[in-house]
Amino acid sequence: MHDIRAVRENPQGFDRDLERRGLAPLSAELIALDDARKGAVSAAQANQERRNALSKEIGGAKKAKDEARAAELMAEVARLKDEAPGLETAQGEAAKTLDERLAAIPNRPKGDVPEGADEHGNVLYRDFASSREKLTEGRQHFELGEATGLMDFEAAAKLSGSRFVVLKGQLARLERALGQFMLDLHTGEHGYTEVAPPILVRSRSMFGTAQLPKFSEDQYLSYAKTTLNEAVGAFTDDVDVVRNARTGEQAAFEKYWLVPTAEVPLTNLVRESILTEDELPLRLTALTPCFRAEAGAAGRDTRGMLRQHQFNKVELVSITTPEKSAEEHERMLSCAEAVLKKLDLTYRVMTLCTGDMGFASQKTYDIEVWVPGQQTYREISSCSVCGDFQARRMGARFRAKEGKAVNYVHTLNGSGVAVGRALIAVMENYQNPDGSITVPSALAPYMGGLTRIEGPNH
Repeated sequence: MHDIRAVRENPQGFDRDLERRGLAPLSAELIALDDARKGAVSAAQANQERRNALSKEIGGAKKAKDEARAAELMAEVARLKDEAPGLETAQGEAAKTLDERLAAIPNRPKGDVPEGADEHGNVLYRDFASSREKLTEGRQHFELGEATGLMDFEAAAKLSGSRFVVLKGQLARLERALGQFMLDLHTGEHGYTEVAPPILVRSRSMFGTAQLPKFSEDQYLSYAKTTLNEAVGAFTDDVDVVRNARTGEQAAFEKYWLVPTAEVPLTNLVRESILTEDELPLRLTALTPCFRAEAGAAGRDTRGMLRQHQFNKVELVSITTPEKSAEEHERMLSCAEAVLKKLDLTYRVMTLCTGDMGFASQKTYDIEVWVPGQQTYREISSCSVCGDFQARRMGARFRAKEGKAVNYVHTLNGSGVAVGRALIAVMENYQNPDGSITVPSALAPYMGGLTRIEGPNH
């Protein structure tokens, strides 16, 4: 969410930042909407002030026994009271229109973000070479998994349709080991606090981290039937009331969104809060299932586990002060990189250009791991600093130690890392000519002494 005051103070700068994202100038439209809001506020205030003044005049007229004047004044008060609800409605609608427009505009990129239209404009930030010999060819993960009988896409399709997988035996354990290894690393060495959050959230939480309203088609929505009495007073975006066309009876359904990433519940833990500066930075991590409809990914990565509707991911979230957010961004990136370094996987870090950044991001680093089966690099982590963009949507603030001023926090999020994609990278980079997979030494404590994955027939 943008601050309309910042737009007013520097409309040219606002439009220039939007232009870097490929958008047309919007400051004039936003200022006009804000003028309309201010006009509606002024009209409502003028109505109330006039009624207050008339009430005093009525008292004076009655004291002077001027009943005709008193009646005239009372008639005007009645007229103003009749107008008041409409003025209040207009005020609310004007504010809503401005807020909705502001909420639909992506975050402003930082000045050092490279300009570009798409992924081709991304810039190499740094890279890391494995100590092992880099494979330049090999079988893809789904070929390895199906050959061992431990990765079953057909069974998953029977259960749930396309873009799902069933992992069995040693591969299921390897995926579990990866998630546990990442959590232990981030909590034990990087100072993150582990959280086990809900994975069904309300619309306000999805709005707070900017998944709604723009990306609703990419999300999964779940309904739970409830009684009309329980629905009364609930947040309107979280309850749908449906009338049976045949019987006329009404039924209420509570709406829950399946999280696309643990960023949503973790970041919203500070929603509508005022923290103290001493509490910052907050560093939180969680391993959760994630759910994405992949509405815009038709035909992309249809084979294998690269683009699934359900996948596991270790998320990193930081809540900090504006002065520390850039430093925290670099720290978060290093924490995510540590996962791949300990797994001894070749990777590179790309600074995303203005045309490839996420909606809520000010600046994003993508970590791309080498996958020899495809002979290319694939994204395995994305680390973003969002400034106060999400905090304004959530009402998340902190009280400064000096001056006691209350300001919006800065939020950051990153993958630490995507577990399914880490599994792909391990399988393809640690594959052996006979089709077996060597277990990385970092995962040995989690694999019960297993050093190779060979499938049930070995």
